[in-house]
Parts: sequence; structure tokens; C-alpha cells
Amino acid sequence: MTVFSTHIARTMRSCPDTRATRMYLTVTLFLSFFLTYAQEKEKDKEAEKTARVSENLTYEANQELARDDFEDAEVSYRKAIAKNAENATARYNLGNAYYRRENLGEAFTRYKQAGETAGTPEEKHKAYHNLGNVFMKNKEYQKAVEAYKEALRNDPADEETRYNLALAKEMLEKNPPEDKSNDKENKDQDQNKDKQDQDKQDQNKDGENNKDQDQKDQGDKGDDGQQEPEDEKDQGDKGDDEQGKDKNDQNENGQPEEGQGEPQPGQSELSPQQIQALLDAMGREEKRVQDKINAKKAKGAKTSTEKDW
Repeated sequence: MTVFSTHIARTMRSCPDTRATRMYLTVTLFLSFFLTYAQEKEKDKEAEKTARVSENLTYEANQELARDDFEDAEVSYRKAIAKNAENATARYNLGNAYYRRENLGEAFTRYKQAGETAGTPEEKHKAYHNLGNVFMKNKEYQKAVEAYKEALRNDPADEETRYNLALAKEMLEKNPPEDKSNDKENKDQDQNKDKQDQDKQDQNKDGENNKDQDQKDQGDKGDDGQQEPEDEKDQGDKGDDEQGKDKNDQNENGQPEEGQGEPQPGQSELSPQQIQALLDAMGREEKRVQDKINAKKAKGAKTSTEKDW
């Protein structure tokens, strides 16, 4: 249009100022405006046709949703939105369908789109009212308050929205948003306290271990002080053996038993009685030694403290 007007202006300056020329320019200008108007009209008709198709798809989706046919209804709503990006009703109704199925994420998206594309205050009010309901479901009370306020700006007389706003404010007071900075500070303090407690426990544990070690060392030292040296013990055992031998070798008068003494000088041979006495003494001595060995074995044997079932 701008290029065509510029062309007409150049033509008027170059042509002589005659009546025929002025008429020609007038007709040309009229035709250009008419052509532009026709093009705009055609666009409006095309947009109206597209909007009508989108509305029909929305209607079909509503009917499918009423028959509890969510899958087909979802497809129809999406087609309606694709045909007409300004169809806020299709977005709003699709958001309702998601909301009833507890799909709050998709419901939030569709309500938000409906509020942004709504052409009337009534449509905006409905979209933001339900958007507030989504926030209430998610326990995002601060956002719910803001959504209900926006709904009331578009319809201040709606009592249901006003009631929901009061409820959202009450829930916000009971559940204030957490201060992340304070949470971080409290968390750091708790960690420092836990670390101090752990260090204190480690110190106490080290002290107890050292105490137990000292007691153990003292106990070992005391046992070593009471332990009898091996040499002295062996000497004691040896002395007991010698004393027992000497005692057995003597009779009640302290004299050697008959036949145990060495032969007297000058004796060349022993009598049968002396030989028998000597053999008897040797048998007694062997028996005494064997009894002593058996007694030591019996003394050193380990006894069982458990019963056999």
C-alpha cells in the first residue's frame, strides 16, 4: 500500500495538471484502497472460518469429555488450539479435564495459557480462579493468594473466589514459606554441633582406652612380680625329688634299708638272701619312681569343664 501511494504521488508530480490526469489518479487511488480492503476482508473471513473450525472442535471435545472419552477429547482440544491460538476456551476446558484427572502439571500449563490469551475479563477470571485451585492442591499458598487476587481483579463480585482467597491466606499464615537462608544457617550449626559431640566422644574413648591399657600393664606387672622363676621352680622340684629319695632310702631309725647299702670292703660275694633283698629294694625303687611319674601326669592333666550330652 505504501509503495503504491508513493507511485501515485510521483505520477501526479510528473504529469501536467489537467482534469484528465486528476481523474485518472483519483480512480487509481480508489482502486488501491478497494483492493486493500478486499484483502483485509478476505483475511478476516479466513480467520473467522478458522475460528469457527476451532470452535467446532472445542464443541466436539466437550461432547467427548461428557461421554468420559478423555483420550479423544484431549486430541480434539489440541486440534482446536492448533487451529486458533487465541482459543482460550479450549485451553481452559482442557485444563479442567487435566485437573479432574489430578494431572496438575498439565492443568497449570493450560490455565496459565487461558489466562494469557483470554479476550474478556470473565475468561480471565475463570482461568486465574482455577489456577489458584491448582496452587492450593500443591500447597503453594503464596502463589494461590496471587492467583485468586488476579481473578478478583477481573470479577470483584465473585464470592467463591473471595472465599478461596481468605482460605489461602489462612493456610499461608499457618504454613509460612521457609527461609532458605535460615535453614542453611541452622543446618551449619547442627553440623558443627554434631562434629563437636563426635570429637568429644572420640576424646572420651581415647581416655578410656588409655586407662584400660594402664590397668592391663599394671596387671601384667603384678603377675610378673608374683611369678616364680623357672630356675627356682626346677630347683624346688629337684630338691623335693632328692628329699623324697633320701626319705625312702631311710627307715624309721634313719638307717639304710637292708640290702640297699654298698657291699662292705672285703666281701667277695653276696649270699642268696642278700641278692633277694637287693632285688626287692630295686623293685621298690622302680615302683616308687613309676608312682611319682604317674602322679605328675595325673596332676598335669587338663580337666573338662563341659558336660558331654
